[in-house]
Amino acid sequence: MSADTPELCVVQTTLPSEAQAAELARALVQQRLGACVQVQAIRSYYVWQERAHDEPEWLLAIKTRRALYPQLEAWLREHHPYDTPEILCLPVLQASPAYGAWVAGNTGTI
Repeated sequence: MSADTPELCVVQTTLPSEAQAAELARALVQQRLGACVQVQAIRSYYVWQERAHDEPEWLLAIKTRRALYPQLEAWLREHHPYDTPEILCLPVLQASPAYGAWVAGNTGTI
């Protein structure tokens, strides 16, 4: 990132249904915690409570500023249906200045 672009990140989480994913995605953008949220169908294989699972899930990729991560994580914990949701913050090493400015302009204070 250059000095004139914000530190961006992509936060990802998964949800059990398309309806829940769409609801969370819309709310995140409305709350300005994410400038853009992409939703896609995935299949997850994992062990939970000593049992193997093979489940359809919906992956959210939330484009935001790194400075908003604590607020975004707290919001997700409050609104997420899972007891232990996946909440991963992936750094963006580089982005075009115009895109970085767009993300910055669409996240933060309403």
